[in-house]
Amino acid sequence: SLAIAALPFGEGGPLLSAVYGGGQLSIFVGWIIILFLASSVAVSLAEIASRYPTSAGPYYWSFQIANESNRTVLSFINGWVWLIGNWTITLSVNFGLASLINATAAIYHPDFAAEPWQLLLIFYAILLVSFVVCTFANRFLPMVDTICAGWTGLSIFIICIALSVKAASGRHSASYTLGNYDKSLSGWGGFTFFIGLLPAAYTFSAIGMISAMAEEVHDPTIKVPRAIALSVPVLWFFGLFFVIPICATLPPLADITEAPGAQALPYIFGTVMGTPGGGLGLMFLVLAITMFCSISITVAASRTTWAFARDDAIPLSRVWSKVSPGLGVPVFALALVTIVQMLLGLINLGSSSAFTAFVSVGVQALQVSYGIPIALSLFHKRTQVSHARWKLPPI
Repeated sequence: SLAIAALPFGEGGPLLSAVYGGGQLSIFVGWIIILFLASSVAVSLAEIASRYPTSAGPYYWSFQIANESNRTVLSFINGWVWLIGNWTITLSVNFGLASLINATAAIYHPDFAAEPWQLLLIFYAILLVSFVVCTFANRFLPMVDTICAGWTGLSIFIICIALSVKAASGRHSASYTLGNYDKSLSGWGGFTFFIGLLPAAYTFSAIGMISAMAEEVHDPTIKVPRAIALSVPVLWFFGLFFVIPICATLPPLADITEAPGAQALPYIFGTVMGTPGGGLGLMFLVLAITMFCSISITVAASRTTWAFARDDAIPLSRVWSKVSPGLGVPVFALALVTIVQMLLGLINLGSSSAFTAFVSVGVQALQVSYGIPIALSLFHKRTQVSHARWKLPPI
């Protein structure tokens, strides 16, 4: 779950949205607001996942909870929303990694800007690396998640100390760190604050994708819901040590909006550390975390695709639902996820805001797919989940 969330990338990748969303107030208060919203979603999904542990996730839950008269249609619709959410959120991670690599190069060469086709090639290289690892190193993936958890914790500690100590662009007062709010950059007036919620929402958006691994873990009725439910408070707590130092040392917001590659984090690290080497060192930590995330979220998306194909819900289901006997991996489903990302990545050739679009679509699709089974469960007074091994107390 920590690998899928990839905290420094989840908050740092779309951080420019929070800058346009008003700056420090949107970043810090948004982190608190999203905690309560994400926690409600997480614990609700967790008890449903405990009752129905399957890689199919929300669309199967919708089928089980809904009335017999509309369960098939509702499940089919939610399945496609769920699948699109998986594909686009995975796409946003891989394309975001390519964008961060491009922007990191600009730390040493401020005038450098990769051409759209060059960025696309970087993106394709990342996809191929993830595909190879997910296909041929499947048995090592639990170890990858463990390494990622340790690497993430260590990286947050290093970034917190480095930014707080160096602060080459100056340190803000406590009131400015937590309360600065500039509405002039977005042009949306009072709505500006909500634009700034995107980074926090993006960080917690993929928690439900943990359910895709339900058929590959021991005792999924306990371990899967526990991973879903605990991921939010754990991520939120460690996120404070990432968010607050950034807010306290943030360069002028107007300068950040001109960051190379429309990626704020490399510019902030380079400016706050005062040297290109310092900025590169911190970005190396984030890039490694994002690569771990790329692998983990690609695996989850491929399992979701395989499960949907297994239920004969997408064209050529017989192909995508095959599992390689030798590798124990749904290679064709994994290939489909990769090809879909490659095709959607072509959008970047005609639009410079492709990354933000991928993030937005992924977040919204996943939240809708979560909301349907949760709403159905509440409508039926949570009678189905009352039999789950992991559940909330009665309302």
